[in-house]
Amino acid sequence: MSSPPQARSALSLDVGRRRIGLAGCDGLGLTVTPLKALQRGDFDHDVSQIKTLCDARRVEALIVGLPLDDSGEPTMQAKHCHRYGVRLARALSLPMALVNEHSSSWAAAERHQLHGDRTGRLDSAAAALLLEQWLADGPEPQPVQMAPAKRGETDADARSWTSIPPAP
Repeated sequence: MSSPPQARSALSLDVGRRRIGLAGCDGLGLTVTPLKALQRGDFDHDVSQIKTLCDARRVEALIVGLPLDDSGEPTMQAKHCHRYGVRLARALSLPMALVNEHSSSWAAAERHQLHGDRTGRLDSAAAALLLEQWLADGPEPQPVQMAPAKRGETDADARSWTSIPPAP
């Protein structure tokens, strides 16, 4: 099991095909706040919106959820989230940590009574759970080097999987 990461302002992303749920924490890692979900656009639009948010919140790390299956293996969506997170971390020059988000949407729906929500509140509530999990268990965010600059490019960083702690 990983150890808790160094406290810092972080932004958690629950990357979906239509929306990105967002949550942030303060620099001491004490308060986790769900933020307004981002409606996905093209990558440059997403980067612009997320950069504005990161600048305003003085974000020092990105936390990206990966929807692994019951046995801890990456799903197709997990691979998409990993590639997206790597590209975003590179574009924003921020370190990134990956967190297993298996069942996070279900847990968020249970906790906040958001079953069937299509407004983005559920996505951001799931991002908040990811951030809470990361604050408790880590891993420490790592710099993303040699990430693909454009969709379709490949390199060692984009293909690699770092150690992802199992879901609680």
